[in-house]
Amino acid sequence: MCTVCGCSDTVKFDIKSGHSHAQFSAALSHVHDHHQHYGMGAAGVSAPGLSQARIIAIETDILSKNNGLAAANRRVLQTLGAYAVNLVSSPGSGKTTLLCRTIEMLGGTPLAVIEGDQQTSNDAERIRATGAPAIQINTGKGCHLDAEMVGRAMDQLSLQPGGFLFIENVGNLVCPAAFDLGEDAKVAILSVTEGEDKPLKYPDMFAASKLAILNKTDLAPHCDADLAAYEANLRRINPKTETLRVSARTGEGMWEWVAWLRARHAEKTLARAV
Repeated sequence: MCTVCGCSDTVKFDIKSGHSHAQFSAALSHVHDHHQHYGMGAAGVSAPGLSQARIIAIETDILSKNNGLAAANRRVLQTLGAYAVNLVSSPGSGKTTLLCRTIEMLGGTPLAVIEGDQQTSNDAERIRATGAPAIQINTGKGCHLDAEMVGRAMDQLSLQPGGFLFIENVGNLVCPAAFDLGEDAKVAILSVTEGEDKPLKYPDMFAASKLAILNKTDLAPHCDADLAAYEANLRRINPKTETLRVSARTGEGMWEWVAWLRARHAEKTLARAV
């Protein structure tokens, strides 16, 4: 888990400086027959010089503080009647292209975007080119966004009532799974070029996601991708996860994705009114 993986305590915003958390590096291994497994203990991770109990205590402290900030973010979003989506994936899955196409298809719907990357503001610039407001968060050596970073960015975005907040997390299939940002849903994006076994290799991310998007389906015939195998592996990890087959380039599945967003937003609005 990222709480003990050695993330940097330096985070750079476009507008503000950020956040720090514990720094450790996993090295201790559990070995049997050429297979080293670092996650066999109660903490699910190992770190040199730290007992499993100590790791659990550190993780509990870090995640407890993060969860408190996430709850504050969630209250702001609830008051605004806004729906927040945390987009998570490995690098190169097509998150930004998908998001740009989504913004175009949502038309005049009020929305804003928080972009997370280790360096550069390239993705935020692409988002702004669509006309949508966006703030870039550069995490330096950090491998995920956390609730404090997102809360500070929300303060600067002047979110509109009844709209959407899209959070494009740092490209990483591990650490973002552990950190609640105050979002309404994590949506995992998986390119068909990545391999059908990715949900099995990185189960925490897909277990935490309400929706899994199989992106770049137009490339499936060219890389012998078995879409049914992708979906079967997703169901093995999380039987409740919905799946959509999408190509942001050709438009396949995009209206279904936009319909999913609108339906979830409507459900939140109805629940808020009750």
